[in-house]
Amino acid sequence: MASEDLRSGASAAEVDLKEHVRAIPDFPEPGIIFRDVTPLFSHVEAFDVACARLAETFRTQAVQMVAGVEARGFILGGAIARELGLGFAPVRKKGKLPWRTISADYQLEYGSATLEMHVDAIPPNTRVGIVDDLIATGGTALATIDLIRRLDAEPAAFGAVIDLPELGGADRIAEAGVPVSSLIAYEGH
Repeated sequence: MASEDLRSGASAAEVDLKEHVRAIPDFPEPGIIFRDVTPLFSHVEAFDVACARLAETFRTQAVQMVAGVEARGFILGGAIARELGLGFAPVRKKGKLPWRTISADYQLEYGSATLEMHVDAIPPNTRVGIVDDLIATGGTALATIDLIRRLDAEPAAFGAVIDLPELGGADRIAEAGVPVSSLIAYEGH
């Protein structure tokens, strides 16, 4: 979406996405600063800008489908897929999908978890853009990349609103051979 399409008339350059991210200390554990993008979702101009910028990244990578990681990646991914005229594939936490799945375990900054996708979520040889709200250690992204490759599809790009560069996740995604982009970065956790 071009910046002149913003509903309030504000240009994309006038929207500071960081102003719409809330920092919540000691969540979900002491020492973690949770970067909450839900205020960004509720601000129409900020949400439009974030989706448009991530969609443009996927467009330049010739993405054919969008995969969104539960839960905030669903919100972004659905909007981006719609904007690009593409299908959407959900990447869910274990036990949430009703049909046959494949799964991948991964490490979080503060624990471990499992992601799943339906076995037919993405057609073989499809170029997939993966979206999530945040890149921390890269565990969620790498598990999603693994799932997509196991479906014989190609993870063509990974996009997120926020990167926490000190945790090295973006570097790990790039080392896995997937172009990675983020819209804003925060030092520290």
